[in-house]
Amino acid sequence: MAVTGRRFETGLEFIPSSSMCVVLESLRRISNQAIGKTVFEGISRNTYSCNLNKMISSGSSQTVQQPKYRNCVCWLRNDLRYHDNEVILWAHENSERVMPLYCFDPRHFGKTYKYGFPKTGPFRAKFLLESVQDMHETLKTHGSKLSVFVGKPEEVIASLLENLEVDVIVYQKEVTKEETDVEAAVQNVAKRNKIKFNTIWGSTLYHEDDLRFSVKFIPDTYTEFRKSVEAQSKIRILKPMPDVLKPLPTGEIKCSGVPSLVELGVKDFPLHESSAFPFKGGETAALQRLNSYFWESQAIEKYKETRNGLIGSEYSTKFSCWLAFGCISPRYIYHQIKSYERERTKNDSTYWVIFELIWRDYFRFVCAKYGNLVFYPGGIMQKKITWKYDLNTFQKWADGQTGVPFVDANMRELLKTGWMSNRGRQNVASFLTKDLQLDWRLGAEWFEYLLIDYDVCSNYGNWNYSAGIGNDPRENRKFNMIKQGTDYDSEGNYIRTWVPELQPILGSKIHIPWTLHPSDLHGVKLGVHYPFPILVASEWTRHFDKTKNPRWPDHRQKNQKGIDFYFKNNSKR
Repeated sequence: MAVTGRRFETGLEFIPSSSMCVVLESLRRISNQAIGKTVFEGISRNTYSCNLNKMISSGSSQTVQQPKYRNCVCWLRNDLRYHDNEVILWAHENSERVMPLYCFDPRHFGKTYKYGFPKTGPFRAKFLLESVQDMHETLKTHGSKLSVFVGKPEEVIASLLENLEVDVIVYQKEVTKEETDVEAAVQNVAKRNKIKFNTIWGSTLYHEDDLRFSVKFIPDTYTEFRKSVEAQSKIRILKPMPDVLKPLPTGEIKCSGVPSLVELGVKDFPLHESSAFPFKGGETAALQRLNSYFWESQAIEKYKETRNGLIGSEYSTKFSCWLAFGCISPRYIYHQIKSYERERTKNDSTYWVIFELIWRDYFRFVCAKYGNLVFYPGGIMQKKITWKYDLNTFQKWADGQTGVPFVDANMRELLKTGWMSNRGRQNVASFLTKDLQLDWRLGAEWFEYLLIDYDVCSNYGNWNYSAGIGNDPRENRKFNMIKQGTDYDSEGNYIRTWVPELQPILGSKIHIPWTLHPSDLHGVKLGVHYPFPILVASEWTRHFDKTKNPRWPDHRQKNQKGIDFYFKNNSKR
């Protein structure tokens, strides 16, 4: 894997009148979450029914406890939201004063580890700026603000301590090396200054404490993991957030403010007219998207049938970008789905969104289990594979100049928009690792550079899977570029969108231009307008005769085709 002005669980005085009905409707759905209990901790269904306004303004019926600390730094990273944010809630409940903090770490705008690509590309950088700015605006509506700095978190916090008396630092726990190294550096600053710190697990649908096995015993197949958590673990209810956050600490704090792309050393790119992700970053946009995809268009009801689409914004949820930055809680998505299933319909499509949220969980727990192995050439399975390091061939893949139209269309979409469909990612990854046999880390770091929805665990977990060194129970999984192309772009319209030099070629023959008679190329000259393929796999030839001219009937869209990246299409729950 829109309503304007909506904020989740804000006080009535801060809700734009045009969004009032959306918030009330959302709260009404939430109230029906369970008999006698809503998804908000401590609020009974009867309390909601009797006094809606009181619930909105108070946020919780929990007993207020005396704070343990005076001043708390609430260090935010990939948890840029107010709703269901346990880091913010912990700071609020345990401190007299709370300072929400975000640092633009210059290391995030450096180079990737192995091949030295830019670490954060323009599309993700812009999305991040929008998310941070939106978080600042949201906190303002709750009586606070986001203190934003440009600098390494450990250095920023050390500098803050010179003018600010801090008792405790709280932040969301991460699992991979670069992130945990920064955590360790912040902890060292805290220890030197005799400041306590508290870590909170908050990025997954299933909490790590609710699993029926420790992280080191996480199953090595997704299906086993999924069946276990679905049968034995429960998804927690949403955290009740305060309408008004505790005040900021006293003292002079000179923030850097939200920087521009130029200040981050990133070049801006305008939104491409054919982008499948025309959305902005931030919690507000995330909640608008969910409301639109679920409750307005009801697109969720057909998600399983459309999720392998290639063109447009509506074939999939597009939640992954907001999830990557923590702009939306996976638990909020889950509970909204459950509300939808009660009020509208329940089918395979509504379940399949949850199914893929569990995949996201799985990769995070796998990374926690295997640590740095996920970044090694042999992956978590430590396989001995001789990868090629042909950078010239890699560059053709990265630029969308391989001469294989379905691969090139996907790579060009990524290059120009920061987005690629799930179906596209499966295919280009398979082509790089199984056909070209190039080091999978080239692809992983290129995705790290360009994807808006880059998430270290999902990205490297998926690349391990695709390269055959990860959690795939099936040996030698490989995608056939011609079969995949004709199955999912049967008319060739996706290729025409991103490889315009091939537009004159009719029908799905556009997938195999190197096999065509000059009369069928309609003026396209291979080697001049478009390259000859750098590789033609022998198994592709079986599908050459399945391409067609537009006047021929096509019956291939009635059923799902091809092999899915994660699972077979007849997967059983």
